[in-house]
Amino acid sequence: MKSNKPTIVWFQAITCNGNTHSLLSANSSRLELFLNSFNLIYHPSLTIDMSLDDVLSLENIDFLLVEGAISSDDKYYSINKSSTKQILENLSSKAKYIISVGSCASYGGVHKKFEKDNSILGVENIINKIKYKNLKHEIVNLTGCPVHPEWILQTLFTLNNFEKITLDSEKRPIELYSNLAHHGCTRNEYFEWKVEGSFGQKEGCLFYDQGCRGPMTHSSCNKILWNDVSSKTRAGMPCIGCTEKDFPRDNMLETKKNIGIPLEVPLGIPKRAYLSITGVAKTFKIDRLNKKLMD
Repeated sequence: MKSNKPTIVWFQAITCNGNTHSLLSANSSRLELFLNSFNLIYHPSLTIDMSLDDVLSLENIDFLLVEGAISSDDKYYSINKSSTKQILENLSSKAKYIISVGSCASYGGVHKKFEKDNSILGVENIINKIKYKNLKHEIVNLTGCPVHPEWILQTLFTLNNFEKITLDSEKRPIELYSNLAHHGCTRNEYFEWKVEGSFGQKEGCLFYDQGCRGPMTHSSCNKILWNDVSSKTRAGMPCIGCTEKDFPRDNMLETKKNIGIPLEVPLGIPKRAYLSITGVAKTFKIDRLNKKLMD
């Protein structure tokens, strides 16, 4: 019996499959609702009823989700003797909505660092909404390495129910990316009083020495928790800024400094003001914040 549910094609290009693993880690109730609400007709790892050739012969696709960076050079990467760019263009000509799942699909990500193939790009650099008249909405970028599973589901449900979603200047849903990873971080009091912590510990801020990008990274990781319970910073790992366009950066687990002063300060704060506040905060010692939370 033919399903009336909106169809989803999940195309994997140059990827580590991290976003697929992330989707499978979604809240079980939300994942069940997703499967009951949409018809996932193709995913190279999760479905068996259709081949890629079958999908390429379809007339219409409701949602095209792209995981991984795109290359026009089939010398380095090809599927069915076609470049990922050729397959993407074919699928895009049939889709109503295109969602770039993860930083690689959005911007090229870590694969863009491969110097021998300078054709590696994100989806939005290849697909022009004006050219593809079938598209009902501009391309949506869900950045992250990997992207949070709830961000995928929330975006799909919003587009399916309302046919539009408000985006920021980087084409990311504002509802999900207007916050900073810093917002909701359980280490904020340590940040305010400039008490530095170490990798893997529960105490201390990870901004000053450990390279944490939380204060300048647009992400709701500490608002919508991973596995409903945690986040990188809560587990003692610095935020590596994986939702931003300059990801990945060199030496991500150290803070770049000049004469002991961080080269980059929290988003929206003048450097002079930040240094003044930091200087004042460091003159105080809060005993409670310099002790272990649990002995």
